[in-house]
Amino acid sequence: MPDPAAADCPGCAAPDLAFAKHDHSHCTTDVLARAEVIAADQGARMTPVRRRVLEILLEEHKAMGAYEVLQRLAAEGFGHQPPVAYRALDFLVDQGLAHRIRRLNAFAACMHPGEAHAPAFLICRLCNTVAEAPAVPVRAALDAAAAALGFTIERSNIEALGLCPACTGAA
Repeated sequence: MPDPAAADCPGCAAPDLAFAKHDHSHCTTDVLARAEVIAADQGARMTPVRRRVLEILLEEHKAMGAYEVLQRLAAEGFGHQPPVAYRALDFLVDQGLAHRIRRLNAFAACMHPGEAHAPAFLICRLCNTVAEAPAVPVRAALDAAAAALGFTIERSNIEALGLCPACTGAA
C-alpha cells in the first residue's frame, strides 16, 4: 500500500533521493506516530527508551550498531548497560519498526512501518548510508525459486553493497 505521506518527503520514499541530503523531519514524525499506533495495536508499549532508540535510528539514513545506540542512550541518561540497547532494538525489529542489517551487524529504522513490503537494503560501503528500496520483484523471484524446490520462505533479508551517489562522486 503506498504511503501518501511519503510524497511530502521524497528522500524517504525513493532510494535514489534517500542518499541525497534532505530534510526528513516529516517522515521521522510520521514514522514515530505510526510506531506508537503499531505498538498499541499489537498490545506492546513504546517506552521512553524504545521511542528514543527509534528516534536515534531515524536521525540519519545510516545503520547503527547497538553500541553506537548505547553510547547515545548513555549520554542522555538512559543507562549504559548493553541490554538497554539490545532489548529496545529487538523490540523495534520484532514490531517491524526497524530492520537488522546483517552485513553491518547494525540496525536501521523501517521507513514503511505497518506496510507489507519486501525491502532490499542498498548499503554504501564507505559511509554506511542505507536506503530501503522496494524489492517486490526480487522477492517474488526468490519465492518462485524456493517453491520450485518445495521450500517456503518465511523471512528474507536482501542487502546490496556499493557506493552511494555522494561517495561515488568523491571517489
